[in-house]
Amino acid sequence: MISTQDIKNKELINIFDGKSLGYVSDIEINLEKGRIEALIVPAQSGFFSLFSRENEYIIKWKDIKKIGEDVILVEVKNIFYSDEDENEPYEDIEEE
Repeated sequence: MISTQDIKNKELINIFDGKSLGYVSDIEINLEKGRIEALIVPAQSGFFSLFSRENEYIIKWKDIKKIGEDVILVEVKNIFYSDEDENEPYEDIEEE
C-alpha cells in the first residue's frame, strides 16, 4: 500500500511528450467514496494549462498510468509549456 506522503515525494512525468510536470503538492480526495480523485501539481513559471485551477495542473486519477519508485507516469494531452507556442495546445489524438 502506498501512502499519500509517498505520492507527494514523486515526480510526475507526462508520457504523452516525456516532459516533467513537477512534484505533487496536494491530493484531491472524495471523502464519501474514500478514494483519491486527482493529484494537484503547481504549474512552474511560464506554464499554462486548461485545467480548472489557475497556476496548477489537476491530474485526474484516470490519467495516472503507473506509480513507480521515483516517478508517477501520467498521460495528459492538453498541456501548454512555456517553451511551446502558448496559443496552441497539443491536438487531441483520436484513439482507435
